[in-house]
Amino acid sequence: MPQRDWAFLRQQLQVARPGLWATQLWFYLLPLGGMRLLGEWTFWLGAVYVMFPLGYLLYGWNDGADYETDRLNPRKGNYLFGAKLSREQLSRLPLRMALVQAPFWLAMAWAIGPKFWLWAAACLAVNAAYNWPRWGTKGLPLLDVLNQSGYLLVFVLSSWLNDAPQLPWPAMLVGALFAMHSHLVNEIADVDPDRVAGRRTTAVVIGVARTKLLIAAMLLAEAALMQAYFDSLMVVVFLAAAGAGFAIEAAIYRDRVMPEWQLRWVLIAWNLVAIASMHWVWREAIFVSGV
Repeated sequence: MPQRDWAFLRQQLQVARPGLWATQLWFYLLPLGGMRLLGEWTFWLGAVYVMFPLGYLLYGWNDGADYETDRLNPRKGNYLFGAKLSREQLSRLPLRMALVQAPFWLAMAWAIGPKFWLWAAACLAVNAAYNWPRWGTKGLPLLDVLNQSGYLLVFVLSSWLNDAPQLPWPAMLVGALFAMHSHLVNEIADVDPDRVAGRRTTAVVIGVARTKLLIAAMLLAEAALMQAYFDSLMVVVFLAAAGAGFAIEAAIYRDRVMPEWQLRWVLIAWNLVAIASMHWVWREAIFVSGV
């Protein structure tokens, strides 16, 4: 294959942000704890979808709305943090995103039935609300964080595709808080290019130190929910320790932003933790049997 074609494929893969695939697959598996589904084609359809096709849609749409900040962002242009595209390249993304979604959406609609289109409509609505020019929640403090609860749609899709019960509300709340605190971590990392580009994210408006404290509060809330509703001391300790770590970071380093090389290793370490814990979370069925 010519080098130009390899470069194109590498760039399209970067758009889908493989650095987040482990987390997305982890979310997909949560409603399926204890279920033996490896022989079911619908399981693999969903598992593949939540990684590349869904990532290509979510982050490709996001990149289209983030051109001004991404061109100032030194983190961009790799598999962990996403592609850095020109305006011309971004203009071609919508059609490509649609073509990638089409076969998966048709297959899932056939497997799930007409209600799948409710999921598709909700997915598009959540992303349109976040990325809409000028009026999107991306530029509205706090709403930019609340919008991340749309990741709960991965739970819904997993349950529908695999005939599994929907997760109980405490698990949904833990998932929403997890998605929101993860988004705030990225906002801290992007605070300088966002500020230069004039974007009013939560981290830009309230400052890095307060954002760290907000992340700490979310992590401690997740730990409290796990303690109250689910039988997993290991997860409780992990979340509480992470929350305490962010609180200490805020107290000692205040507005310091983690350098890109350090953030890269943190993300790699998190991916290793997510991959290593997938089987354990599935086997123990923590979020299914806890309530």
